Amino acid sequence: MSGALQGIKVLEVGQLVQGPQAGALFADMGADVIKIELPQIGDLSRWIFLSETDTRSAYFYGCNRGKRSVTLDLRTSAGAALFKRMARDADVVLSNFKPGTMDSWGLGYEDLRAENPGLIWAAGSTFGHLGADADREGADLAGQAAGGLVSTIGRDGTPPSPVGVTIADHIASQNMTSVILAALVSRARSGLGQRVDVSLLGGQIWAQASEYTHYFMADEVPGRANGGHPLLRGLYGVFETKDGYIGVIGVPPEARDAFFIAMDKPELALDPRYQGLLASKADMAELFDMLNPVFRRKTTAQWCEALRAMGVRYAPVRDYQQVAADPGVWENGYLQKVTNAQGEEVAVVGTPISMSETPLTPSATAPMLGEHTDECLAEMGLSEAQIAALREEGTI
Repeated sequence: MSGALQGIKVLEVGQLVQGPQAGALFADMGADVIKIELPQIGDLSRWIFLSETDTRSAYFYGCNRGKRSVTLDLRTSAGAALFKRMARDADVVLSNFKPGTMDSWGLGYEDLRAENPGLIWAAGSTFGHLGADADREGADLAGQAAGGLVSTIGRDGTPPSPVGVTIADHIASQNMTSVILAALVSRARSGLGQRVDVSLLGGQIWAQASEYTHYFMADEVPGRANGGHPLLRGLYGVFETKDGYIGVIGVPPEARDAFFIAMDKPELALDPRYQGLLASKADMAELFDMLNPVFRRKTTAQWCEALRAMGVRYAPVRDYQQVAADPGVWENGYLQKVTNAQGEEVAVVGTPISMSETPLTPSATAPMLGEHTDECLAEMGLSEAQIAALREEGTI
């Protein structure tokens, strides 16, 4: 079947994760995503090698599948002119440079709108495109730290820690995908494109909307996670087991008796402090201290079986190897096996969404640097001699 975005052309001027991951999802949806990269260098993620002896890049492969790569030096007048030509029949231009960078090359929103009024010009930044910090550079950790997320991780009295994944980049990427899709719907009605902006900082604040709203309503910073969540007073947290950890995701009233009996604490089922969601932080800390030794008596698998039988929501704390061993993540397409250009079957991260009539199709292949330069320029009508001349002068 055709992808939902078949016929949509995206020019991605992306680096690392924020822009490229949005581009990868558009490619999964069937769009023609042309990745514009600096000659000889390319996306900086190409240089984050697996090891000293393995020059493959998980960052590049994970965020650039299914795209076409064109090398083009946008800093030159010839390169910028070629990009403008490409933008004339494009639907989307997305980038995640420091605000003002595309403008300095003559490729800002107003510049490209003059070439194509229906163009959606999407930009991702670190701190937003307005304000005193707009021209500051940053990366994922800057979003996590400046947005408040780092301050919530860990336990009181210990140093704060970032999340061990590029979560700020990922959330900003999802926001970019959402707003571009909305702009495409708007264009279908009006015929006009528009400028859209997202940032790492804005994405982090939006991801913590409940916690920020608590701060505004109660004039209280929620604080650290402390193994659970600072705003949730029920049995909501991670406990150490005999061989790992398990998350308990709340105990419903009908399961309370069975749960506390299993914890060798039947008297707690009648304790008024734990009848609802209004226990104090001190009460919850005391309860966790009582339950932790009990959870250590059995394995994670044993607790999963026991909690499931009593109707308590739970989830084992798993590493990537354990997640990849779960048949359910493959059945849902969250992880998939696809065939690469060499005919080999390889595992890839699938897509987190499903569409019945226009299914998403992840590719196994990320492009080599400049692999499709000649192909894309020929589609624009350039001759072999013109392409050779551009290569000779270093524009491509």
